[in-house]
Amino acid sequence: MKNFLTLFLVLTVFVANAQEPDHKLIEQTVNYYLEGGTNNDFETLKKAFHKTATMKYIRDGYQEVNALEFFKKAMKPGPKQDRKTRIVNIDISGHAANARLEIEYPTFTFIDYMSLLKIEGEWKIVNKIFYRKKHDKN
Repeated sequence: MKNFLTLFLVLTVFVANAQEPDHKLIEQTVNYYLEGGTNNDFETLKKAFHKTATMKYIRDGYQEVNALEFFKKAMKPGPKQDRKTRIVNIDISGHAANARLEIEYPTFTFIDYMSLLKIEGEWKIVNKIFYRKKHDKN
């Protein structure tokens, strides 16, 4: 039993250390998205997405668009956005991962769920779904 426990602990540390570089690379990818959006910088934002990435959401019913086409049309150069961003969670399974992000504006917060794949050695967002949460008025 002691040998099994030792082996289990060694494997747990090995797996955690093996995922560490991927965790940092995923953070970098989602930060391209967050920083690009905050700074109205499409060139930075697009580094995060695969060219065929989709964005799916509910607004007057189900909507599905190409994420890069949407952001290219929606983003306009201008002052930095008044928002706070954070990476809430990153979950990795081999070459697939999910990231939960929060983007807080003065009156609402976007909660983004990003699906990522490691494609040719690079982590790319391949799908984004989100929810817009209104802040309670106090």
